[in-house]
Amino acid sequence: MGEIVLAAKMTHVPTMLMSEQEGPVKGARQAAIDGHREIARRAKELGADTVVICDTHWVVNAGFHINANRHFEGLFTSNEFPQFIKDLPYAYDGDPALGDAIADIATKKGVHTLSHQVDSLELEYGTLVPMRFMSREADFKVVSIAAWCTVHSHDESRLVGEAIREAVEASDSKVLLVASGSLSHKIWPNKDYAANNGTFTISSEFNRQVDLHVLDMWQAGDHATFLKMLGEYANFCCGEGSMHDTAMLYGALGWDTYDAKCEVVTEYFPSSGTGQTNVIFPVT
Repeated sequence: MGEIVLAAKMTHVPTMLMSEQEGPVKGARQAAIDGHREIARRAKELGADTVVICDTHWVVNAGFHINANRHFEGLFTSNEFPQFIKDLPYAYDGDPALGDAIADIATKKGVHTLSHQVDSLELEYGTLVPMRFMSREADFKVVSIAAWCTVHSHDESRLVGEAIREAVEASDSKVLLVASGSLSHKIWPNKDYAANNGTFTISSEFNRQVDLHVLDMWQAGDHATFLKMLGEYANFCCGEGSMHDTAMLYGALGWDTYDAKCEVVTEYFPSSGTGQTNVIFPVT
């Protein structure tokens, strides 16, 4: 019987890749990189062999979608930030059976979901950035779920999360579940970016204060209260992908019955106006 052994909310900022290259950002994101590797180490210790990533950089406009190919390999250049992520090599195995099972269970719950095994369907960088650093600790398989959902409800994403858990439990997989996305996500306006040292600053003090309050709630285990504000938080603080990754995470963990105290493994930091962190959600 499979299980989700660990869950996490994780950053995927491109400056993590730049942090390992020569240039003005070199070394600046080491704490975030270390957080990815620590989460992977703990998951490995718990027996994880697969990472299921809810990716807020994969945008979908109808239905829910899962990239469940048997193998992923190629060079990735971001169409959003080609100056930041260019010719990034990747090679990971996938788990088609698990992806298909998640889609089947979600669809039976009333949420139309499709699982794809298409060689030309690339992974997005919300999956590739965490996998780049986590794969240094273990040879994880990966299943990627679209979590930039434009016409979907958080309640539907909750059901997808439930389907993730049920599919994992019916499998032989030990899974690290990752919600890949920021907290607040109000990127600096283009005209203001350089003047405000945008790479290393937050665009809204209001957003920063709400982000910090959310982290306090998570560390206190007050998830039921957080879920009451999830929709407004995602709306007013411009949550990345409308925070469907977070709704999926909570759906898999039991929604408002989940009460474990989270652990912040990477101190909150701003990036291009947004609020970022790495947080472990213990599975009890």
